[in-house]
Amino acid sequence: MRRILLFCLTVWLGGVFSVLAGCITINLPPPPGPLEEEVLSGTASSKVLLVDVSGLISSKEVRGIYPQPGLVASVKEVLTVAAEDSDVKALVVRVNSPGGTVTASDVLYHEIRAFKEKRKIPVVASIMGLGTSGGYYVASAADKIVAHSSSVTGSIGVIMLTVDASGLLEKIGVEANTVASGPKKGMGSPLRPMTSEEREVFQSVIDSFHDRFLDVVQQGRPQLSAKQIRTLADGRIYSGTQAKELGLVDDVGYLEDAIELAKNAAGLEEAKVVTYHRPGEYRHNIYSSFLGAGTALAHLSNLDAMALLHSGTPQFMYLWMP
Repeated sequence: MRRILLFCLTVWLGGVFSVLAGCITINLPPPPGPLEEEVLSGTASSKVLLVDVSGLISSKEVRGIYPQPGLVASVKEVLTVAAEDSDVKALVVRVNSPGGTVTASDVLYHEIRAFKEKRKIPVVASIMGLGTSGGYYVASAADKIVAHSSSVTGSIGVIMLTVDASGLLEKIGVEANTVASGPKKGMGSPLRPMTSEEREVFQSVIDSFHDRFLDVVQQGRPQLSAKQIRTLADGRIYSGTQAKELGLVDDVGYLEDAIELAKNAAGLEEAKVVTYHRPGEYRHNIYSSFLGAGTALAHLSNLDAMALLHSGTPQFMYLWMP
């Protein structure tokens, strides 16, 4: 009996090793290639280009078998290709984002404005389920903003993310010692509580970023006074319908309405609706890229909380964090 068991084990191990030796072939997907145009609807020569601002707004690369460019780099690449295509007559920016870092949001805003100035074509933002904080910041670069009645938008403001792990360190008997060139050099450290003076310094930076946000909204909403905008910018959220009543968006409608608005602004009766994608990706209609986009909490799962804990560096965010 013992010999039979040993024989069976030997045969089984031989089979396993033969599989590991190359009997199974794993086909990896091809590496990312250059962007390709895909037609979503229409046959005319003139084009309305759809570009996505979806998920957490960040410059961070997407990890995987092959690293993918982050949102900022992806949008920049799309706009660079579109800038050389004279048939692109209008741009629709589909926003489905709770916001993101202050810098990444501002860079996207700048790139869309620069594209608009270079090409002199109408730009319409279409807020999908979510267009808050940095998402609304980016949408403000457009000539017109259309939101769904069920969209969540607003949350105009800045938040700083940091942690205080000093209590935890005290419980486990760990003491942190820092040698610095000045008393403010270690401000924001997760290894000790924040002092009142340090809080004032951080608040001054946040106020500066908030003023920048108000300026961006003012440029996009010239019909609103600075006092009205400051009142609306206390961090609260609004539905698409409420935002329309308050003047934060121009119209309430669906993505098709935003596309029609862009066509009309470009003086087009007919247009081909296109998007750009990489080889291997497939989008069969204007909503495809938003399938499985998830809620605000799902977007926040992309925020690398552990990196924040490890680095201890405070992050300034144009972000809605319910």
